[in-house]
Amino acid sequence: MASFTSRELFGGAMTVSLPSEFADVSSIRQVPDNQEVWLDTNGFTSIIFDITERVDEQTASSDEDAMKFHFADIASGSNDDTKIWTAGSAQMTKLPTIPAYTMFATQTPPEGVRTGCNPTPDFTGIMLVLLRLKEQQTDLVITVNVPHTPGEYNKEEVDPSAGKNGPLLNAGLAARQKILETFEIKDLSLFVN
Repeated sequence: MASFTSRELFGGAMTVSLPSEFADVSSIRQVPDNQEVWLDTNGFTSIIFDITERVDEQTASSDEDAMKFHFADIASGSNDDTKIWTAGSAQMTKLPTIPAYTMFATQTPPEGVRTGCNPTPDFTGIMLVLLRLKEQQTDLVITVNVPHTPGEYNKEEVDPSAGKNGPLLNAGLAARQKILETFEIKDLSLFVN
């Protein structure tokens, strides 16, 4: 079982427990001010916290549509085969009154296409969490991205259509669950209308 460490995000305005082996990417490269990016120091998995403008009612008629809108934004610009395995409402343990939603999807690049990543993954698991902060006119999008590169996993252990996630996807789902349990907003003034 992975160990988790409490981390401050956005200068302490938020806190969350992340896998202990994850490091803040901003210590090695520039990250946009509206994002926090954490990377597994022993692999390719990343966790991204992205503060975005709230998707309005004209663009998305429901919170579920807003989640699909954000996912489409993440997945756009590629010819990847995308499959959504699960999607629905969720509960944030420390923020019970804020609407939250989760999605589990996979993206598979077309055969023979280089993605710019080295090495190119066979597919990437995406575990998304959306928090809708209506009064702050903000959506907080959290993604756990789990690339599956050749030689890094056993292909026979992974088949989401059969409920077989394998160790990497299970670790990503465990990280998402820990985020649901521990994520907390300490300072709402971070969100400027």
